[in-house]
Amino acid sequence: MQNLHETTLWALLERTVGTVRTARLFEALVVPPSLLLPRGERTTRAELAQALNMLLFEDVTRRVPMAAAYVGDSVREGRRLVFDHGALRTVAAPSGQLPAGHEAFRRFLEPLGFEVRGVYPLDRLGMTGRAFTHKDLPAAIAQFFVSELHPERFSPEFQHAVQRVVGTSRDPLPAWAEPLLATLACDGVLGTADAERLLPNLVACFDRQHREPSLADYRILLAESNEMAWIATEGNAFNHATDRVDCVFTVADAQRRRGRPVKPEVEVSKSGRVKQTAFRAAMVERAFVGADGALVTEVVPGSFHEFITRDEEAPGVLDLRFDSGNATAIFGMTAKA
Repeated sequence: MQNLHETTLWALLERTVGTVRTARLFEALVVPPSLLLPRGERTTRAELAQALNMLLFEDVTRRVPMAAAYVGDSVREGRRLVFDHGALRTVAAPSGQLPAGHEAFRRFLEPLGFEVRGVYPLDRLGMTGRAFTHKDLPAAIAQFFVSELHPERFSPEFQHAVQRVVGTSRDPLPAWAEPLLATLACDGVLGTADAERLLPNLVACFDRQHREPSLADYRILLAESNEMAWIATEGNAFNHATDRVDCVFTVADAQRRRGRPVKPEVEVSKSGRVKQTAFRAAMVERAFVGADGALVTEVVPGSFHEFITRDEEAPGVLDLRFDSGNATAIFGMTAKA
């Protein structure tokens, strides 16, 4: 068996977040054996994609107390989590220096080996979702569910507020990353030193890139879209991370017995093969620009942790699809009461 400390994946993570956090990530998450390759001078796109996903999963556990509690329980019980997918929100509109909508993420997800395998209309929310699935290990490397909000489906006042908010966005991906991503897209591998240099910049893309919104604009957005109001405070951070479990009903009941705030219903896809539920979003304090130009704070919904059960669509083949109805209902976890 490969010594974890001697793998490229361990080296990527350790260089980015240190030994202690790297060890905790390997304790918490299932890692495909095919990604535990001996440390070398080259890093495959799959290894880099897995390292990114593990760091983004950790980010949710650091921001969401219920996620941290759930992961802690699992580690103590000797069960590693299967990271199924992470979700993030974007705006399909000019966004300062940032490419609009899902294009801000397609530009590096595709070089990492992901491709869009499903487009999901979220019409009740004025949004569209895209599932990015890894070509090499589609069932083992967590998917990205990237949704984008369409401001033109809302009022003119709302559209102006959107532009005032996201129009200040900066691009966290430096210019030197572009040729590295081009190499990765062409060859499927990078020099390990380049991969180590690139990884923290990829993680930085999953954050809020615009300045603090004004409280007035936040209230305009909230009146028409909980999802856009969430983007105003949280940006492109992971909205949620998801554990793939054998039976979501059993897990939800166990969490309720622990007194944790689990969604009352389990969402079931039209096919009946995909079942999901989640914790309520963590409540977080965020800064806004008040009418007098001074910063004020308000408590708003942050991110959350989700559970999913995927049944087989054929012998030995998991149904990796998403469902528009499920997604719409799960998005309600971040609605501001």
